[in-house]
Amino acid sequence: MKKFSFLAAPLLLISSLAGAQEGVPSPAPTPAPASQKEEAQTQLVVLETAMGNITLALETERAPVTAANFLRYADEDRFDGTVFYRAMSVDWGEQPNGLLQGGTQNDPKRILDPIAHEPTSETGLSHTKGAISMARMEPGTATGDFSIMLGDQTGLDANPDGETEDVRAGYAVFGHVVDGMDVVRAIFASPTDPYKGEGWMKGQMLADPVEIIDVRRIDSPEGDEAEPAPKETNSAEAP
Repeated sequence: MKKFSFLAAPLLLISSLAGAQEGVPSPAPTPAPASQKEEAQTQLVVLETAMGNITLALETERAPVTAANFLRYADEDRFDGTVFYRAMSVDWGEQPNGLLQGGTQNDPKRILDPIAHEPTSETGLSHTKGAISMARMEPGTATGDFSIMLGDQTGLDANPDGETEDVRAGYAVFGHVVDGMDVVRAIFASPTDPYKGEGWMKGQMLADPVEIIDVRRIDSPEGDEAEPAPKETNSAEAP
C-alpha cells in the first residue's frame, strides 16, 4: 500500500512501503500561466462509498496521463470493492486537516503498470483543499492508490529548487472534489486503530475501512452516468 507522511509542517510527502522520505518545505506554488487559468477539460467521476458519494472532476487536459490512469481503473472496475483505509491528521491549518487515502493497496489482481509522473510544475495544478493526488514511491511508480486533501498541502507540489529529487518532483495532482467533501470529512473522522499500521503509520489506519462500492464516469454532479470508455485488455484481470 502506498503511504503519505508528514515530515515537517507544512510539508507533506507521499511514499510507499519503504517508509518516509526526507524533504524541506517548498514555497507557495507559482501561479499558473494565463492559458492554464482558463477552464480546462475535465471528466466527472463519482466514488460511491458505504458512507455516501464523492464526485471528482478529473483533469483530463492538464494531467492527461494521470487522469487517464484513474479512469482506466474506474472503467475496468478495479476500484470497486477497495477501501479508504487511512486518515492522516495534522494539527496545523484549518481543521480538519490532513489527507484521506484509499485504493488498490498493491493488490496484484487489481494494479496496472506504473505511470509516468506529471509534476505540478508542468500541469499548473496544486495540492489545495479537495485535490486528489497519486500515492507513489519514486516518481514514475504510481499505480492505483490515491489521497484526497482535507486542507491545502502545497508542500506536496513540485519544487524545482528542492534538495532532493523527490521534493523537486513533487506529487501528481489530477483532479479535485466538486461534491461530497462532507463525505470525505465523515470518512476522515472515522475511528482509527491505535495498534494498526507499522512504524510512523501506526495509529493512522481506519479501524473499519470504508468500502468504495463503485467508481464510474458521470455527465453531471447530479449523477447522470456517462458512457464508459472501451476497456483495454490486460493480463491482470480485475476482480
